[in-house]
Amino acid sequence: MRWLLFVSCWMMGLGCWGASDLDSVSVDTIRKPREVSKIRETIRGFDHLEDQWIEPQHYEFQVMGQVTRTYESFTLWSKDQSITLSPDDQVKVGPYFGWRWLFLGYTFDIKNIGFSKGGVKKEFDLSIYSSQVGVDLYYRRTGSDYKIRDVELGKGIDGELFEGIPFAGVTVGITGVNAYYIFNHGRFSYPAAFAQSTCQKVSCGSWMAGAGYTKNTLDLDYTKLQEALVSRTGQEVQLDSAMMFESIKYNDFMLSGGYAYNWVFAKNFLFCASLQLGVAYKTSYGHVADEKRGFDFAKVNLDGIGRFGMVYNNTRWFAGWSAILRTNHYRNSRFKANNIFGSLNAYVGYNFVLKKKYRKQKG
Repeated sequence: MRWLLFVSCWMMGLGCWGASDLDSVSVDTIRKPREVSKIRETIRGFDHLEDQWIEPQHYEFQVMGQVTRTYESFTLWSKDQSITLSPDDQVKVGPYFGWRWLFLGYTFDIKNIGFSKGGVKKEFDLSIYSSQVGVDLYYRRTGSDYKIRDVELGKGIDGELFEGIPFAGVTVGITGVNAYYIFNHGRFSYPAAFAQSTCQKVSCGSWMAGAGYTKNTLDLDYTKLQEALVSRTGQEVQLDSAMMFESIKYNDFMLSGGYAYNWVFAKNFLFCASLQLGVAYKTSYGHVADEKRGFDFAKVNLDGIGRFGMVYNNTRWFAGWSAILRTNHYRNSRFKANNIFGSLNAYVGYNFVLKKKYRKQKG
């Protein structure tokens, strides 16, 4: 089981939240009317939509059910060897409830409902989708359920012998934040594709630019890895010295750019594809078995974030799927690693309680 907090800027994003809160706390009694007006204009302008392109959210509340399938893979390379590790894909289900900009849910790992195990994965994801800016926060700590998926050891050893071997000697941690700006935010709606809080009326795209920071940790018990490999071959297996480390910690500073496009291919239907490529400057420190002082490196690499989704939304009912995939890569002359993780979501939801503006129009 795990908690998931998803902030979707449901009330047309940050702008409508701020505007309604200004009224509720009676800021007019504290600030001059002219100052209050400027604040409202600034907040509303921050999330401005062009109605001929985007239909705003009509309702105050939402309920939704979602199924999520997660994926993760970690590959290590040295000069002559490589190994790919990944856990079995995980499936979670859970209910969600939304009010304006806040969306909360509680998801269950269907394989471990009601059980508490040592080494269980820990995940926290928070995403903000407003029309003008987006923010992703993520925290992941793997459990002890990794398996060996692919091995290349050279010297005529068949890598298929090792596929599927359970290996509990690796722990991967990822903590990061990514923020991005959407240039054509008046006509292009990210929330329409990934927060279901607006509806895109006409096909449209937008360029994006962003920045992010990620902290990664990798702990590896290479003696257990050697033992696992020997158990299948029955002969001595020697890992390359660059693969014989206990831990690596690296920081990733990224500037990114990309493009997203909403394709309205039928009434109330939308398909979105988004890709951001980032130039990442990485600083790292690790301990290698044959070096007392370890090694340091600072490299520039390319990382990526892909988002895809398809939605049906008639403003009352909505259903669809979305996928998010992230890659982190680093390397030096002796060693390199690549981490890929992501999720695929399928959902169906219902909006209720019309906002005051739309109740008047209906009446």
